[in-house]
Amino acid sequence: MKINLNFKQNRGVFFLCGLLLGIVSILVIRFITYNPHPIHYHANFAVYINGQRETFDSPQYYQEVTACVLTNAITLPTQRAHMHDNINSVVHVHDHAVTWGQFFENLGWYVGPNYIENQNGTLYEENADNKLHVVLDSQDYTDVSPITNMVIKDRSRLLISFGNIDNTTLSAEFKTVPMTAAYYDTHRDPSSCSGSETITLSDRLHHLF
Repeated sequence: MKINLNFKQNRGVFFLCGLLLGIVSILVIRFITYNPHPIHYHANFAVYINGQRETFDSPQYYQEVTACVLTNAITLPTQRAHMHDNINSVVHVHDHAVTWGQFFENLGWYVGPNYIENQNGTLYEENADNKLHVVLDSQDYTDVSPITNMVIKDRSRLLISFGNIDNTTLSAEFKTVPMTAAYYDTHRDPSSCSGSETITLSDRLHHLF
């Protein structure tokens, strides 16, 4: 009877030790892996209108650090996808299932299956001479699928070109779309969401519970 009692007591001790070890392990993992921006990836793009590349030079196109959030609570459309620091070829994505159409709407532009409209309300619509061309990740989607409902994927490259252009020109324009998204995925963006806050010990401890 004494041996059985000790075995039951030891089993209880082992169970409690295992439970405590599991809890501590979970807390350590949460402490080490804490990231206030669980979703933050990038893509590149370019827009051409009648052979001229849009520069997006107005300050209205770029979000300040104050537009970023340190929690999962995204309350504004512009927090989901935007640009920073006058870099006019990099999209910062901070939410699931953000589409290219939503990104352009955040800029004040609208892209449809056969037209593109800029922030001033100037409409460029297909006619007998001009067409809306769309190239995404080297695939030509012109007349195949509108870009509006396509989800922005990490490190994608998008070209939208309106005008009377041939395939050679379209290919040349697509080559001007940068491939810098991978860099921004692995580096802190200057003056942007990923670099706007320093994660403190207090932040990590607060995240544990």
